[in-house]
Order: sequence, then C-alpha cells, then structure tokens
Amino acid sequence: MTIIEKIIANHSKFKTVKPGDIIDIEIDVRAARDFGGPNVVKHFKENNLTIHDVSKTFFTFDTNPTGSDQKYAVNQHICRTFARNKGIKVFDINNGIGTHTLIEEGLVYPGTTVVTTDSHANIMGAVGAFGQGMGDKDIAVAFNKGSVWFKVPQSVKINLVGKRPANISAKDIVLNLLNKFGANSLLQYSVEMYGEEVEKLTLDERITIASMGTEMGTIIILFPPNKEILEYSSARAGKKIEGIYADKDAHYEEVYDIDISKFVNMVSLPGKPHGTVNIVEAHKTKIDSGFIGSCTNGRMEDMRVVAQVLKGRKVAPGVVLKIVPSTDAIWQKCLDEGIIKIFKQAGALVSNAGCAGCAAGQVGQNGPGEITISTGNRNFPGKQGKGSVYLASPATVAASAVSGYITTMDAIPDEPAIFTVQEIEAKIENANKQNYQSADSQAIVEGRAWYIKEDDIDTDMIFHNRYLAITELNEMGQYAFDNLKGYEDFAKQVKKGDIIVVQKNFGAGSSRQQAVDCFKALGVQAIVAESYGAIYERNAINAAFPIVTYKTIEGLSLEHFDKIKINFETGEITNLSKNKTVMAEPFSDVQIEIFQNGGLF
Repeated sequence: MTIIEKIIANHSKFKTVKPGDIIDIEIDVRAARDFGGPNVVKHFKENNLTIHDVSKTFFTFDTNPTGSDQKYAVNQHICRTFARNKGIKVFDINNGIGTHTLIEEGLVYPGTTVVTTDSHANIMGAVGAFGQGMGDKDIAVAFNKGSVWFKVPQSVKINLVGKRPANISAKDIVLNLLNKFGANSLLQYSVEMYGEEVEKLTLDERITIASMGTEMGTIIILFPPNKEILEYSSARAGKKIEGIYADKDAHYEEVYDIDISKFVNMVSLPGKPHGTVNIVEAHKTKIDSGFIGSCTNGRMEDMRVVAQVLKGRKVAPGVVLKIVPSTDAIWQKCLDEGIIKIFKQAGALVSNAGCAGCAAGQVGQNGPGEITISTGNRNFPGKQGKGSVYLASPATVAASAVSGYITTMDAIPDEPAIFTVQEIEAKIENANKQNYQSADSQAIVEGRAWYIKEDDIDTDMIFHNRYLAITELNEMGQYAFDNLKGYEDFAKQVKKGDIIVVQKNFGAGSSRQQAVDCFKALGVQAIVAESYGAIYERNAINAAFPIVTYKTIEGLSLEHFDKIKINFETGEITNLSKNKTVMAEPFSDVQIEIFQNGGLF
C-alpha cells in the first residue's frame, strides 16, 4: 500500500484498502475554527448531538485573532460558550494558525488523521499525517461519531531529481510544481514526494509545499518523515513516534521525475495561484504593499530570511509591508532573537499570529488598483482585497518591499522606485473603471442550463469570504457568483429549477459550506462539472445537493439556456432542446443514500 492507504487502513476496520473504497475512518484530531465553527455548533444544537471524545475535539481561532470584526467576535463567543459547556479545549486568539498549533502541540504526528474546517488541513502531510479540510456538516459528524466516510484516493509519486539551486526556496519549489501541474492535473490524488533534496527539507519547508497542495487540487501532499521530523514529533507528543512509509511494491497511478536543478525563482500572476511565471517576467512591476505570513509562509525560517533582507534597510516610500507569524511561539521567538526589532526599524507592520490577509480577517487586505506581493497561497480575485496580488517567496516579498517593485534579494537597487503623482492618479482612475462588477430529492430533474465555460471556479468566486459570517440559508442566495466576472447578477437572473453546467475543478479553494448552500437557497437543481474541488464535492454530497460528474459533454451541443434532463441514478444527461444524450457518472451508493435521506443527518 501507499502511505495514504496505510494510514486510512490503520484507522478503519480493514487490514488493506484500495483506491475507490469508501469507508469510515477514525479521526484522531477533530477541530473547528472561528470560520465554520459556529455552524458546527448549530448542527449540534439542531440535531441534539453529543461529543464522541472530548480529548480529541478542539476549536482553533485563527482567521480573526485581532477581534477586529464584529461578526467574527460573535462567532468566536458562540464557539467559546459551547466549548465551556462541553469541556472542549480552545486554542484561542493568542495561539495562531490552528493547523500549525496542532503540530506544535504534538497532537498531530506521523500516521495520525485530522479533519478541520480549514481547507489547508492537508498541511499535515508535512509530517506524514493525513489531514483533510471538510465542511461544517462533516466536522459535526466527526465531533459526534469520531469518524467520517472517506473515499480512498489514487496515489501519485513525484521524484525530485538533481541538486536544488542555492537561491530556490520551498515556495519557489511549489510554484514550479504548480507551473507544471496546474490546478487540476493532480485533482483528488494523494501525492508522495521523494528524492535526495526532499529528504533534506526542513519541517518549515515541508509545510510550505504541503500547504499549497490545495491549490494544486490534490487531496494531500505527503512527505515520508525523516529522522528530524520523527525526533521533533516524538519530543512534541511526549512519546516515541514511528513513521508510516509506502511498501516497495505500492501502486502509483503516475510517477513523475522532475529535475529540481532547473527550478527558477517564480511568482504567481494575479488571479490564479497556478498562473506562475519566471520572476523575470514580473521584474520591476511597481508595488503598493507586501504581505508576509499565512499558513504557507509564516514559519520561523521565513521570519529569519525576511530579517536578513530587511536588516539595515527601509521599506520603500509609499509601500506598506505587513508581517504576521503563523503561531505565537514563532512570534515569541522573533521577539527573543531581535527579529521584531528589525522588522519595526525597517518600517513594517507586525501583527499577532494568525491567518491574516488570506482569510480576510486580519491585516493584509488591499484596495482597488493596489498591487500587492504576498507569501499567501491564493490570489483569486477578491481573496485578499480588491487589488491585484502576486504570490512569491518571503525573500522575494521582502526584497520587493524595500525596492518598491518586484525583484529578488540579490537584485535590490541602491535607491527604491517611487510612484509619481501621475502614476498614482492613473492607477486610481483605472481601478474605478474596473469595479467588480433547493433541490428536490427525485432521481430525474429537468431545467434550464446555465453553461459557464470556465475551469477552476473557486469558492471565493462562488461565495466571497466577506459573507462568511452568514449562517442562515435564506440569506445566502443573493451572493451566489457575485465575485465571478461576468456573472455578478446571477442571483437576480437565475430561476428556480435551473441547472449549472461548468468545466474542470468547480469549487476549488476554501471549505465553506455556503458555496453549496447559496445555490440551494436559489432553488438551483444541480451542478454538472467535469471535476470538483475535493472539499466542495463532499460538502455538496453531504448537503444532498446534486452534483454530477461528466467525462465529456461535447455530444450535447449544449448552449446557454438549453433545456436539459439529468438522471442521477443512471448518469444520463439529455439536451431536450436538441434531442442529444451523453452519459455521465451515476450517483455512488453513498451519494444516493445521503441524497434520499435529505442530507448527512
């Protein structure tokens, strides 16, 4: 078996498992954040649920640790009150990013299983553990039963061969991988990383790469734990930890040999994390702000390299640099080592530990027309504000902040670039011009098709994070697709009974249940796509919202607003307007059962 297969088998009633098996697996750590947590509480109250094992159940408050948003403050209080009543441990606003905290606290270590409302829970692959972000219904079930159903994924092996260039950071490695694989080539695969240079990767570097598995569409990127990881995890857990490793005869769907010696410094162009290019293509692009942090790059090694760049330098005039360590332990270490002082002397804003700009809940947001270079993992339109966001390594962001434009740490100019008054006015004018603009449980449905010919429609496009505090279904529909360019008026134009037809990787990104429920609120009958983000697929199935997966729909000759018919049990899709039919995947037994039950509960 592969690593993922062994971990899942170890947590199930089966000795062996294979790809495609749908089984219940025991979850060692079950966590909810201040994002998604209140809905977990709501499910508990509405369904009279009980906690399976309080010692394995946690809340982590990381999306808005500053308490700067009234709705987040209310949500945190809902979770705290529930936790006090049930005796649940809360890693509160003074701890930092929950996934990192769980590793630091020794709760997560090689071979364990973890679910949380964080779509980047697959960070746990950095220590050879299985982590999965899930929606609030799944997390409520995990709290209640101690287990969840899961489909064993196929595995892929990536071998990094050759020698790693000295100037290539972990962020550069994952951006190079994104350049090769895009957002959906590895969709729903478990990826294992091997190679001489992989073996040398530190925990911080592994976390950076593993965290962006979500942006690559993978279930998880797993690193076989080396000696250093085992020693770290054993010390944190207070017991000897053994790693889980693939068998020599394990089956992989694909094996890729990639020459790391050819990797270059890269940035992701605004709009898509996988829109990566050699940094020379963005060199000298003037910036307004820089952000260093997030679950991808808020680690101690990141802070040290940023301090190396900033020491003795000043952030360029007109540029704002915001720095947020991932955990309070890292923040304290920065203080002890004098790094906070270096940041402040350089003119940077330093905030307390947490997710920051990535979750729209702390510092790091930008305004219309603003150009930001960020160490985050996502730069979807609207994700970190209304401006444009480039993704890069901590060293590149720090170097760019003192230069006034995008550059590398070995090409910092003697004098920074400064915007002229004319450039500022032009940027504001341009920004003003570019303002962003329930299913019945029957087996056969008919409706008008919305044919949206786009790949990688992410959850921020479907239901933007500025609405995440909304928990009432009837309030969600009005915001569906209001951040998808060209479909901002979808909620006003859609009719009850309509069916949405899209392309690859629909629902990529966050674990937010609202991205499913907003369509239920509008009376949309189903979504038809070539593939889905892994978390989105689970959320839709668990909510009894019909999603259908096709291999090709070319035979339908489909046009916008054609009338179509779908049989969920057979997978048959018919274009009634043109009398043409294709076969898609029928509902699985699990999907049918949950659908007929009206939902997971």
